[in-house]
Amino acid sequence: MMRIICYLLNPAAMGLVALFLSVIWMLRDERDKTRPVLVMALVINLFYGFLLNVVMGQENGLVPWKYDHVLAGIDASLGLSASTIALSLQGGWHLTLLVVYNLMLPMMIAWYIAGRYRGGSGSIVVAYIAEMLAGPLLYAILPACGPLYAFRAQWLHPPAVHPGLIRLSGMPNAFPSLHLATALVFVFFSRGTPWRLGSLAMLAGTAMATLSTGEHYIIDLVAGIAFGCFAANVGYRRIQAAALYLVLALGWSLGVRFQFQFLTDHAVFLRLCVVLTVLAGAAAIAKEWMNPAQIRVSNPVDAHAASCHLQPSFTTSRE
Repeated sequence: MMRIICYLLNPAAMGLVALFLSVIWMLRDERDKTRPVLVMALVINLFYGFLLNVVMGQENGLVPWKYDHVLAGIDASLGLSASTIALSLQGGWHLTLLVVYNLMLPMMIAWYIAGRYRGGSGSIVVAYIAEMLAGPLLYAILPACGPLYAFRAQWLHPPAVHPGLIRLSGMPNAFPSLHLATALVFVFFSRGTPWRLGSLAMLAGTAMATLSTGEHYIIDLVAGIAFGCFAANVGYRRIQAAALYLVLALGWSLGVRFQFQFLTDHAVFLRLCVVLTVLAGAAAIAKEWMNPAQIRVSNPVDAHAASCHLQPSFTTSRE
């Protein structure tokens, strides 16, 4: 049963099916200029993992040295342990969280379709593309694979390690967590109470799933908050705000890469940076949800009426 579920949730298989269906959907209405954007996002998503693994994931690739032990040391300085949390989420929780972990692409499409129906500004697909394009740049700055790949069979009971670089073969897509960033984008683009509650549940589930599967350290999620705020603001075409959050995400990448010894030695400063990053993300979400434009389109009837009012009308005549 588990094997069948894994096949059904295989990201490559879901990506191919989604791409095929999106192309058919695009061809059904070639006048809709937003549909090719979704197709482009799915094409990028399809080749994203393959190219990342070929270019940076191999032991003799561009980044053979990984920062996994550094990230594990930073988690320890925070007084938290990804393995301890993951261990508590095994058993019955594991399958549910595995499903959540692999639902990013279908959920992005669902949020895109819901956004078209409910109206409002911004494009979640543009935000997703921004993640796919900017993510590898941050991965190259601080390449890491995740506890499952760094500690192998011992990842749920990892040994104490000294913060430092290790030579490791694997896809360097741990820092920041794009899964958490994408789930945070869903929160930004949620309109109406049911969708907002659902997006918060998805965000919490994704955070637990990234840890329970051994794909991420806790500090990856913190950087993912900043990166998710960046992507969401790109989707809303807020360039200054997007640049600010990108600088914050870059600050985490560069800080951990070049000053990890300082961070691990000064736990109070590290925890303060984490708290400020989380608060910045929460404030950004609160500001977005209180945006008058969001409130106006929270009612689907009003949104539909507004979209009809903005659409030009055409009359046709027979000769």
